[in-house]
Amino acid sequence: MFGTSGVRGPVGETVTAELALSIGRALGAETDAVVVGRDVRDSGRALLDALAAGLIESGVDVREVGVASTPAIARAAATGDADAGAVVTASHNPPADNGIKLWTASGMAFGPEDGDRITERIEREAYDLAAWNAHGRRREYADAAGTTAAAAHRNAIVESGDRTLQSLGVTLEGTTVVVDLGNGTGRVTADALVDLGADVETLNGQRDGRFPARPSEPTAENCRSLAAHVAATDADLGIAHDGDADRMMAVTGDGEFVGGDALLAVFAREAVEAGRDGDRVAAPVNTSLAVDDALETVGGEVVRTPVGDVSVARRTREDRVVLGGEPSGAWIFPEETPCPDGPLAAVRLAALSAAKPLSDRLDAIPTYPIRRGHLEVADRTATMDAVRDRVRGEYADVETLDGVRVETDDGWFLIRASGTQPLVRLTAEARDPEASEVLLAEARGILEDAIASR
Repeated sequence: MFGTSGVRGPVGETVTAELALSIGRALGAETDAVVVGRDVRDSGRALLDALAAGLIESGVDVREVGVASTPAIARAAATGDADAGAVVTASHNPPADNGIKLWTASGMAFGPEDGDRITERIEREAYDLAAWNAHGRRREYADAAGTTAAAAHRNAIVESGDRTLQSLGVTLEGTTVVVDLGNGTGRVTADALVDLGADVETLNGQRDGRFPARPSEPTAENCRSLAAHVAATDADLGIAHDGDADRMMAVTGDGEFVGGDALLAVFAREAVEAGRDGDRVAAPVNTSLAVDDALETVGGEVVRTPVGDVSVARRTREDRVVLGGEPSGAWIFPEETPCPDGPLAAVRLAALSAAKPLSDRLDAIPTYPIRRGHLEVADRTATMDAVRDRVRGEYADVETLDGVRVETDDGWFLIRASGTQPLVRLTAEARDPEASEVLLAEARGILEDAIASR
């Protein structure tokens, strides 16, 4: 039921009010107070009400944030007045989808075992419904100082931005940033940048869960209007969010969309240079060698995780892990919060760009060819078992955190089952284009042999 980012799927099919009610009841069996909120999708109204009803009839008090960014709601769950948080959101998915993502009292997303526990409760209907006179209460969220979740989030990232600017010895005065909100909940980015002294222009700022301006996911294709606008003006930086603003991607002052691996390398170098030699950065198994090479020059290293921001966030709790990031646009700054925070990343990047233009920073980041492919399979589990058996017998440097990742002298390849489709995906990268093609062919051969053996 729960994937790497909670429950997601088409409304009325996978995701229904009945499911939201069940999740509320199951979560209510383990909590006394829960912070809840939603993104801009209209279907979230019914789903949030059903989720809250399940919590309330379990005797749980509900602290309602309303429509807000996911990082604002996750941070609110960690203020000490709740045992968990729940966000009705499908993040960057299409408008017909919705979902529910759960958060611990630390502000970290539920992990796989937490999702399995909630699923088991739902399947067994292991709910502890309260007596008729012991239902929970529903009220608007405010922290101990009476501050809303959105305002508290804004205050926190402004304070963080101030510290970053001071450490870099710069200001945002005279810096122009274009923020593409994608019709979502990322307005806090524009507000915080204005508070910090930047000149801000916004695109697609009207909240609309149909995402009429562009698809929610901030990819290069979907951010063409942002790139064109930045290139045609005197703007210094472009920022793009997805629908719930947990992701952030960027455009240079020249109008160049920055790939996720390159952006991760920029954040990683800054985090390690500001720390100590030997600091580490957590990133998933499909991250480019460019990040490893960029960090090596400043004395840092990459530690690999399974794909998914929950796995990355968990790794940031380890000693000397100073940053977590996914090339998809999820950035985790563990000294601030364990949740991916797009607005915080935007403010950090604006400060870095004020000290040195983003395009200049990218000049220090290598780029290598990545090749991808996939094959349809009848049984993903059996196929991947056969792949592991074959690879472990032939290669010395094998990692099975998430799929099978093989390091070679030339580069690496990854064979990984899709979590949602009957596919096994192939990724290969090398510092040389020809070598990357050879590695992809090598990975494809292993997968074809595994399929044939079933």
